[in-house]
Amino acid sequence: MTDLHALDIYLDELLTPARFMDYAPNGLQVEGRAQVARIVGGVTASLALIEAAVAAHADAIVVHHGWFWKNEDMRVRGMKRARLALLLEHEISLLAYHLPLDAHPDVGNNVQLARVLGLRITGSIDTGVQPSLLLRGETPSRFTPEDFAAHIAVRLGRAALHIAGGPDRIATVAWCTGAGQDYIEIAARSGVDAFISGEISERTTHIAREAGIHYYAAGHHATERYGVQALGARIAQRFNIDFSFVDVENPA
Repeated sequence: MTDLHALDIYLDELLTPARFMDYAPNGLQVEGRAQVARIVGGVTASLALIEAAVAAHADAIVVHHGWFWKNEDMRVRGMKRARLALLLEHEISLLAYHLPLDAHPDVGNNVQLARVLGLRITGSIDTGVQPSLLLRGETPSRFTPEDFAAHIAVRLGRAALHIAGGPDRIATVAWCTGAGQDYIEIAARSGVDAFISGEISERTTHIAREAGIHYYAAGHHATERYGVQALGARIAQRFNIDFSFVDVENPA
């Protein structure tokens, strides 16, 4: 068991959210009971995840996608009220880390995706904003574009949408998990053979074809399942408390 305040401080020191201009507050978003013995982790603080945390008798939830996003309706009503009411009723804390969890060099979503896909990280690509969320690396073998799509599908358990635009063999790749599709032009200019993100926009198809790069949309949820799991393992080891990951199915 650990003190909630100590957990909050530890995660702030580990993930350094003050370095990021983010779209939502990072850290402790909803305060629950003071002592934490059991944590549930997930990608998004949905009602389904909160219900799973209640069933698991969790004291806290750690997610990548939390609440209180910029430009959203600030009123607590409807869906937001139902989520918040359930948390407060059971005194469960909510801790959320968005860009800090994407970028962390060990437990971050981008690094963890590389480990899942067997990519060798060779560096980051300058996006004009630091720290960069765009990594580059090498594939475990020289895949055909079709075989690389199959490799991603096997590793992530989800088919990737492939837009063909690059060479006959893929040896170098750049990636940014989640909604990172608009980094595709920067990735193409860096000279890699392929680019991976979670989502695809209408414009992404044309950019891939015209910029000469293969694009793989591997799923926002699917590409961002691994950072929270790595972070939870780190928390469990540091504080000797229980952590379990709940994968709320999401095809997006």
